[in-house]
Amino acid sequence: MNRPASDSSVSSLFAPGPLVLVGMIVIAALSRLLPHPPNFSPVEAVALFGGAYFASKRWAFAVPLLGMFLSDLALAAINGGLYATWFGNGGIWLVYLCVALTTAMGLGLRGRVSGARVLGYSLMGSVLFFMVTNFGSWLFQPIPTYPMTAAGLAAAYVAGIPFFQWTVLGTLFYAALLFGSFAALRQRVPSLRAQTV
Repeated sequence: MNRPASDSSVSSLFAPGPLVLVGMIVIAALSRLLPHPPNFSPVEAVALFGGAYFASKRWAFAVPLLGMFLSDLALAAINGGLYATWFGNGGIWLVYLCVALTTAMGLGLRGRVSGARVLGYSLMGSVLFFMVTNFGSWLFQPIPTYPMTAAGLAAAYVAGIPFFQWTVLGTLFYAALLFGSFAALRQRVPSLRAQTV
């Protein structure tokens, strides 16, 4: 008797490779709870990593988004106040959109992971995150700071430039850590190749 497709998809998540991917992504996402410079985070790296290695496209998108959501919930519980209000702001959906778009970019790395490609995709993901999230901070500003004009949007982008370097450095650091660690693990433990690209 054939199993329904959904059962097959769930059971494939419990193969050694996907389990390690889930663990690495969730741990990386929860590292946002540690002290760090502003915007030095694993957000874009986990999305690229999920897109590159999950054999199931469904899990490639779901796991990085879930990791982000869990870390956002933890940050809201720990910090409360303004961070907790982030869930009511439309800007959060643009961050999650960035995660999904970067995961889609990561699909282009499937079976073609190399240092140069991961570097290029990490830089593209960082630029995407900068462009989309600064647009969101202008569009959904809780306290009006920038006028809703082209000049106001330009001012929001200029204000975001000091944070951009940390976005790039964080993405590069976590991408090197995730991709490098998983490549080393797959060489030592061949069973991790099951259900991964």
